[in-house]
Amino acid sequence: MFFILHFIFYKMPYELQELAAISGMPGLYRLVRAARHGVLVESLDERATRTLAPARNKVSLLSEISIYTQDPDQTVPLSEVFERIHQQHGGTSPVTSKSSEAELTDFMASVIPDFDRDRVYLSDIKKLTTWFGIVSKHVPYQEAAAAPEAAAEAEAPASEEVAPKAKRKAPKADDAAAESTDTAPAKKSRKSAE
Repeated sequence: MFFILHFIFYKMPYELQELAAISGMPGLYRLVRAARHGVLVESLDERATRTLAPARNKVSLLSEISIYTQDPDQTVPLSEVFERIHQQHGGTSPVTSKSSEAELTDFMASVIPDFDRDRVYLSDIKKLTTWFGIVSKHVPYQEAAAAPEAAAEAEAPASEEVAPKAKRKAPKADDAAAESTDTAPAKKSRKSAE
C-alpha cells in the first residue's frame, strides 16, 4: 500500500511528461498540441522554435522510456536514471556521446549497476548522455526530498479513515432489522421469480 502511495505522490526531479524524442528529428522536443497532420512541438534549445512533427514520425515520450536491467521483469524509468545521474554528478554528465566505449559503459554501470549489457547498446548510452545534457540545461531540477513528505501526508489521512470505522458502535437492533429488511425483499423476489 505504501509503495502505491509513494509512487503516486513521488514527484520526479525532472518533469518528462511533455518531452519527447522524435524519429528523423535531432534533439528533444516539448509537445505543444496535437495538429491535423501530426504534433506541434517546440525544440528544447535556446531558440525554442516551433515546428510540426509529421504523423509518420515516431514520437517517444521520455516519461515512457526505461532502461533494461538484469532482471527481465524490472526496468528503471528514465526519470529515475536522470535523478541518479544528478545525485552523482550534478547537472553535468562526466561523459558525452563522443566519450570512449569503456567510459560510457563505466558511466552506465555507476548509474545502474545491474543494467543489461546485452539489451542496452552503446548507442542507447550515448542518447542517454545527450538527453541528460539537454534536459538538465533546459528543464528546471526540482528537489525530490519534499516528495516523501507528501507521501507521508497522503498516507496519514488513509489511516485516519480507518480509525473511525474501527470505533463504530455495534448496530442497534432497529438498524440491524432495517438492514435485513433492505436485503430480504431482493432475496424473496429472486426466490419467487424462480
